[in-house]
Amino acid sequence: MIFKSLQDDIESIMKRDPAARSALEVLLAYPGLHAVMVHRVANFLWRKGFLLLGRLVSNFSTMITGIEIHPGARIGARLFIDHGSGVVIGETAEIGDDVTLYQGATLGGTKLHHGKRHPTLENGVIVGAGARVLGPITVGEGARVGANAVVLADVPKGVSMVGIPARPVMRRGNEGQFRAYGVDADLPDPVLRAIDDLRNEVARLNARIEELESDGANDEAGARARSLANGN
Repeated sequence: MIFKSLQDDIESIMKRDPAARSALEVLLAYPGLHAVMVHRVANFLWRKGFLLLGRLVSNFSTMITGIEIHPGARIGARLFIDHGSGVVIGETAEIGDDVTLYQGATLGGTKLHHGKRHPTLENGVIVGAGARVLGPITVGEGARVGANAVVLADVPKGVSMVGIPARPVMRRGNEGQFRAYGVDADLPDPVLRAIDDLRNEVARLNARIEELESDGANDEAGARARSLANGN
């Protein structure tokens, strides 16, 4: 079972990373894989009640890989942590199958209580470099979080999120296509889109003002003509 899981992890990494040239290279030189492997041990100890030992194993992994995964976090199959440095996964985080996290991604908590306070990522989610997903929210299946985005609310299935705070910009057109770093090359900029909307609104209002001024001028000219005709 352990070796089958490891084989699945390696195969999934090779599918998602063109830099991976062999299974042996992935096994020996990918800290993201090492962090996931050690987490499985730490999580087993945590669930068995060996809390301090689980934390020590997790801390050892953090020192070696630069990736911090709390031993209480629940992680599904084939998680790929690419590059990995600075990734943080909190205690009550839940990660589905085939999720991809890039360097600097944080699954953090926003509450001080001991209950659910970290996010849930459903299957196939991609979280880009430096992104922050915060609080007991759910990121729906196949959703993407762009680099440096800050997500504070639930994300629907298949939606791409960018910005601070993150906003939806598009739905995935191809559910089977992997998108590195959670973005497309032609991903629209929500700030520029908002500016374009404002420009269009200003142009519409200017046209309306000109129309009203023209109508007003015509009405004034007509009133003058009627006044002259009446001898006033």
